[in-house]
Amino acid sequence: MTKPLWSPGTLRVQQANITRFIKLVQLERDPGVTDYASLYRFSIDSPKAFWRALWEFGGVIGEAGNRTVEDFDRMPGARWFPDAQLNFAENMLRYRDGREALVFRSETGLNSSLTYQQLYRQVAAVAASLRAMGVGPGDRVAGYLPNLPETIVAMLAATSIGAIWSSCSPDFGINGVVDRLGQIAPKVLFCAAAYTYNGKQHDCLAKVREIQQRIKSIQKLVVIPYVDPNPALGSLENAELLASFGDPDATEIEFARLPFDHPVYILYSSGTTGVPKCITHGAGGTLLQHTKELLLHTDLKRSDRFFYYTTCGWMMWNWLASGLLTGATVVLYEGSPFYPGPEAMFDLVDELEISILGTGAKAISAWQKAGVKARDTHSLASLKTILSTGSPLVPESFDYVYADIKADLCLSSIAGGTDIVSCFVLGCPILPVYRGEIQCLGLGMAVEICRDDGSYADVNETGELCCRLPFPSMPVCFWGDEDGSKYHAAYFEQYPNIWAHGDFARITEHGGLIIFGRSDATLNPGGVRIGTAEIYRQVESLDEVIESICVGQDWDDDVRVVLFVVLRNGLKLDEDLAARMRKVVRDNATPRHVPAVIIQVSDIPRTVSGKIVELAVRNVIHGKPVKNIDALANPEALNLYKNLQELQ
Repeated sequence: MTKPLWSPGTLRVQQANITRFIKLVQLERDPGVTDYASLYRFSIDSPKAFWRALWEFGGVIGEAGNRTVEDFDRMPGARWFPDAQLNFAENMLRYRDGREALVFRSETGLNSSLTYQQLYRQVAAVAASLRAMGVGPGDRVAGYLPNLPETIVAMLAATSIGAIWSSCSPDFGINGVVDRLGQIAPKVLFCAAAYTYNGKQHDCLAKVREIQQRIKSIQKLVVIPYVDPNPALGSLENAELLASFGDPDATEIEFARLPFDHPVYILYSSGTTGVPKCITHGAGGTLLQHTKELLLHTDLKRSDRFFYYTTCGWMMWNWLASGLLTGATVVLYEGSPFYPGPEAMFDLVDELEISILGTGAKAISAWQKAGVKARDTHSLASLKTILSTGSPLVPESFDYVYADIKADLCLSSIAGGTDIVSCFVLGCPILPVYRGEIQCLGLGMAVEICRDDGSYADVNETGELCCRLPFPSMPVCFWGDEDGSKYHAAYFEQYPNIWAHGDFARITEHGGLIIFGRSDATLNPGGVRIGTAEIYRQVESLDEVIESICVGQDWDDDVRVVLFVVLRNGLKLDEDLAARMRKVVRDNATPRHVPAVIIQVSDIPRTVSGKIVELAVRNVIHGKPVKNIDALANPEALNLYKNLQELQ
């Protein structure tokens, strides 16, 4: 068995939140629970006891009721805590003292902070104004916003009265916003006057003007004068600045306690294959899952400073915001993570003494490519955990983190997604880290790897990542999906009564997991299933290659592997480099993985949350339309893949 790259010390294990939880479960529920493996078995075998214990351990504010779950044999259809009454924002605002709740930094040097007491007061002021204009439970309140403290305030104000929050980041185009928010008909839209990225300022109000005209449900526009302190509101309808919208006399919040499944968030699928699905999440399920993931899997404490690089168009923003329930200090950042240089995030770690740093796997790869050696240039004394998600974290990135960032930290790759506003597989502060592996299956998540026939795969056998039992953060619905057919088709069409998540993965002998990419982008040359991440890992190990995207092209009654590569500035793809790419793939994967065609491109299309879009590229090279290019951050990049002579 391979040696771990990192193992927690005795003190870290003793002080971990999950260690306290294990002792509590052992004492009150099951004496056989002594470590993570036995706790996981307990969470799957005794779901009622597990989720009830988590409610109590997390100190969830609200009435739990007597029943924990009904119709547990139905998926979808299980009903969690059907008698419960709670409010999401009330749980986020349980602390009201002088400790910092939010610390904000921008790439341009703007900074601010709010204590928990100040945050509560600001939320009270905005919530009172929302109530005064008639916003109530079930109404939608939306944000078209950067990652600002005011964004958190608006979300908490809306959810405190039982309204449903939904947000898009300001880099979305007009059609992208309308395709999302237009489906849910918000009463109120919060927006910023402008935002900055990579040293450039971008106006928002011109886009907002057209969004207002196309989404007729918007009754009030609330403008945050971010970047532009004196925005011109004259051409906007029913618009006012946030400062004048909030009620300064409101000092208390009247939290609306509602059923467990009352919606709290509407998130969106990527929308690259059609109009985005409006994935609606319940307050109780989101709260319980985030309590579990942040307290137990991330080991977040009041003393921590917690930062995740994200935009408000990615579910990691919702996850980051839930850090408030622990009483920790949540760090917000607006701008490019590589401005003014690739070491910018490590500057932030040292300046703010961040203890838990979250980012995307591609950012870690980019640090490595840029030659960042933070261990030599920064203190990083406060940093105890790095979290990674968005795409598979390749083994070489594990090596890089421990060699060039910090040797003594828990590197936790995590994976789940917008669909569940949480994770199926996560980190764990009391488990070792093995090279290339996600540490563990999430507590209460009955993860299995399924074969094509629906049977469960063995350890180290690759297949479809699935979940065979219900869990609280399953979507309560897709907004507008009256008969539930879209919801059912998204997750349950492949295997009856089993959630198929769409990732190609395998469980390891350590009890961890490796993800090889999206199963809907899986390549099938000669009928052999290949995960694209296996190819990216090898090709991007070459210094010349910055990034790559791989798709299958229908060819001679089969599928051939086509690889597109972005090379370092000034380099051109030649036969020697292409041969080295093929060799590194052949030597370290299999001959089936070797690309038949390699093409140099200058850009790779990606969603606004930074994920590369293999299916969109596959459609383009086959002459098929990409149905919703407004879901892309750089839709013009698709033109690079049209009518290529090499693919004829």
